[in-house]
Amino acid sequence: MRHILRAEQFDTAQLSELFEGADYFRQNDNSIETKRDTMRRHFGRMMLSMFYEPSTRTRFSFEIAAKKLGMEVIGTENAAEFSSAAKGETIEDTVRVFNEYGIDAISLRTKEEGHADRAASVSNVPILNGGDGKGEHPTQAVLDMYTINSELGKLDNLNVVIGGDLLQGRTARSLAVLLSKYHGNRITFVSTPELQIGKDIKARLDEAGVAHQETAEMYDAFRDADVVYWTRLQLERLKSSGIELSQQELSLKQAQFRIGAAALDVLPEHAIIMHPLPRVDEISTEVDDDPRAKYFRQAGNGLYIRMAMLDRLMNDANPAN
Repeated sequence: MRHILRAEQFDTAQLSELFEGADYFRQNDNSIETKRDTMRRHFGRMMLSMFYEPSTRTRFSFEIAAKKLGMEVIGTENAAEFSSAAKGETIEDTVRVFNEYGIDAISLRTKEEGHADRAASVSNVPILNGGDGKGEHPTQAVLDMYTINSELGKLDNLNVVIGGDLLQGRTARSLAVLLSKYHGNRITFVSTPELQIGKDIKARLDEAGVAHQETAEMYDAFRDADVVYWTRLQLERLKSSGIELSQQELSLKQAQFRIGAAALDVLPEHAIIMHPLPRVDEISTEVDDDPRAKYFRQAGNGLYIRMAMLDRLMNDANPAN
């Protein structure tokens, strides 16, 4: 595991190992002995946080994870404006320069799909893809799978509903890929025709033999769901995707896929509701107190999964530690 670039790179054994690491860090988060051990192993190491798009949970959970492991953190929350990218520098040149500065890892979010791969192609230190445009968000997908496993006790034979803006939703894409690695899962994609999941993901599911279907009927999909994974309408990407919608059309689409009390009435009692956040109004706040709502716990899991990832990458880079 030299870099973390895409969901496809993980096998089930690696995921189980990361889940065990996350469990360890969660259970021992307040242990002085554990903190001393991890800080000893990672003392003097440095993570560079390079985010070319706005982020709250991903950026801060990476940075807090690194600090909890004893690493130093430097970086910027708006590299697109406050780095030489604003002058036209390529991602390759930026990464080559920072490799010369003696850093040990780079957490990276970019606006363009494929930039994480380009960064990794010239980097001597691990690249952790925190989201590359509409492409992938592998660390989010791993924490999503960890959440499902923690809440339901399994990752196979599940009815998973993935809904919202699936055309532009990198989290939905990466999650579908990881679900395809476990036996018996069935996925229902809920969206409008212009916001459906990409053909490449459907082809990947077909290749893996994963049953999947598409619908615009949210309530019908919810009736036998084990997991509901909801996403927001990504307004900031609509124009670049060639989708032109009036304000009235946007409002109608947002209302069509809003989870509220009526949706809870048809959702099975054992099911869980997830969301990568941030949400806008696609999940009503009245849902927050329902025991099936797991999205805040899900966000919290991101810290411990990213601790496990960084710990693994740093140990692989220097086995003597």
